[in-house]
Amino acid sequence: MHSWQVHSVDGLEKAAADLIMAFPRSRVFAFFGEMGSGKTTFIKTLCRSLGVSENVSSPTFALVNQYEDAAGNPVFHFDFYRIEKEQEAIDIGISEYFHSGHYCFVEWSEKILHLLPEYAVNIHITVNNETRIITTENGGT
Repeated sequence: MHSWQVHSVDGLEKAAADLIMAFPRSRVFAFFGEMGSGKTTFIKTLCRSLGVSENVSSPTFALVNQYEDAAGNPVFHFDFYRIEKEQEAIDIGISEYFHSGHYCFVEWSEKILHLLPEYAVNIHITVNNETRIITTENGGT
């Protein structure tokens, strides 16, 4: 388990770089946290640390956005806040994304718990006053 206390944007950038280095072979990252805890902001920072230059935004209605990292590889960003059944994720081919070998950052992972691969890195973000506490558990290769 890894843990970071983030007090500023600079701290978020360090946590993102540390997370990628802590799980160098992992590609599926499942985010958990209350509305407004900073999941999207952290994913934006992770994407920047991978060299994504495009505008990163939450794919609330599209369910998935695709970006390109510095090496030209796809990076997938999912937001399952609005789905009502796991079948909706199955219908977009979630398993193929997870097994693609490319980075997959998943917001509202609790909506697809049964579909997450066991090797996914679970990231929990909690807020204590103005501090974000980011912890990892499970998975990772």
